[in-house]
Amino acid sequence: MSGTNRHIISALVENEHGVLAKVAGLFAARGFNIESLTVGPTEDTTLSRMTIVLLADDDTLEQVVKQLRRVPTMVKVQDYLDTPTIQREMVLIRVQAGDGSRRLEALEVVNVFNGKVVDLTPKDFTAELTGSENKIQAIVDCLRPYGIKELARSGKVAMTRSPTAVR
Repeated sequence: MSGTNRHIISALVENEHGVLAKVAGLFAARGFNIESLTVGPTEDTTLSRMTIVLLADDDTLEQVVKQLRRVPTMVKVQDYLDTPTIQREMVLIRVQAGDGSRRLEALEVVNVFNGKVVDLTPKDFTAELTGSENKIQAIVDCLRPYGIKELARSGKVAMTRSPTAVR
């Protein structure tokens, strides 16, 4: 048995009621911990893409993929472990920055990370940022000293990189 790796699984599913519950139940019944799970529509209105991130060894992953392929509404399952991909997360982060120079410093941190302020009050502001997992963690770490009041991360979304993409 080989070591544990972080796997990103892309699953195309038919848009039907209860598919998310079936997939989540499949993982829960086998004691697998999902690090993140995102679901959204695709270019085909009849399909949704699930991006599932989990830690698993190769044998466990093989079982997970087999079980996913047995879900009747499953169209395609792919593990992105050794596949060139584009991966992004989104975060909404509310910061209690106070006023004056401290507030300006916190807003400049958001600016340095190419974030966007989406809500601003006299007591706090909320910023939206997208990027790699590392970038999102870096902005969280940089804003923590200013006082994070609330944080919501989307979880990872991923797709294969075009074979002709400039790298």
